[in-house]
Amino acid sequence: MPPQTTAVCVVSGGSAGIGLACVEKFIAAGFRTYNLDIQAGPAGEFIPCDMQDVAQIQAALAKIEQDSGRLDCLVCNAGIHYSASIEDTSEAMLDKVLDINVKGAFRLIRHGLPLMKAQGEGRIILLSSDQALVGKRNSFAYNLSKAALASMARTTALDYARYGIRVNAVCPGTVETPLYHQAIEQYCLRSGADKAQVHAEEAAAQPVGRLGRPQEVAELVYFLGSGKADFITGSLQVIDGGFTAQ
Repeated sequence: MPPQTTAVCVVSGGSAGIGLACVEKFIAAGFRTYNLDIQAGPAGEFIPCDMQDVAQIQAALAKIEQDSGRLDCLVCNAGIHYSASIEDTSEAMLDKVLDINVKGAFRLIRHGLPLMKAQGEGRIILLSSDQALVGKRNSFAYNLSKAALASMARTTALDYARYGIRVNAVCPGTVETPLYHQAIEQYCLRSGADKAQVHAEEAAAQPVGRLGRPQEVAELVYFLGSGKADFITGSLQVIDGGFTAQ
C-alpha cells in the first residue's frame, strides 16, 4: 500500500452538474480526486464505473486503494431522474431508478467502508434532495429514492461513528444542471408547455427567486468532507433557497 501523501476524494457521477462541481472543488482544495462515471468528464482522475455493476465498483475502489492507499471522502452523487406518478411508473422503471440511485450508493459505500475503517476515519456524503423532506407531484420513483438515501445516511452514521466515519446527506432543491434541463425538456415534450416559461416558473417558485447553482452545493459538500465538520454526522443538510421552509 502506498504511503499517505494527499487526501483522497471519490465522487460518483462526477462528469457533469453537481458531481463535476464537487470534483472541481475538492481538486482546488488539494485532494487527489477520482471521478467514477460511465463517461469521462473534464476534471478529476476518471475511472469508468457503472453504479449498477458491483464488479466495476470493486475494481475502481481497488485501483484507488492501490494508487493512493486511502479514502478520505466518498461523495455518492450518481443518479438518474424520472418524472411520473405511481400509476405511470412501471416496475422496470422503478427497479432502474432504485438500482442506480439507491443501490448504487449502497454498493459504493459498502465496498468503500473497509478502507475507511482500516485508516480510522472517513467522510461520506450522499446527494439526496429536498424531496427527502417534501413530496412533489409526478415524482414517485425519484422521490422514493432520495428519501431512501436520507435514511441511508442516518443509519450508516450511527453504525460507523465508532470508527471515526461521519456520514451526512446533502438535500439540494432545484439546481440548474444538465439533469434539470433534461427533466424540463421531457416534461415539455409530454405536456406541450413552453420551456422558457416552465424555467421561469421554477425560478419563481423558490423563495430566493432563482435556481441553485452546482457550485453552491459543492461548497456544502466540501464543508462536510472537511475537518471543519467533525461534529456533524447523521444529518440532512438542506440547500434549497428556502423551498422547504414554505
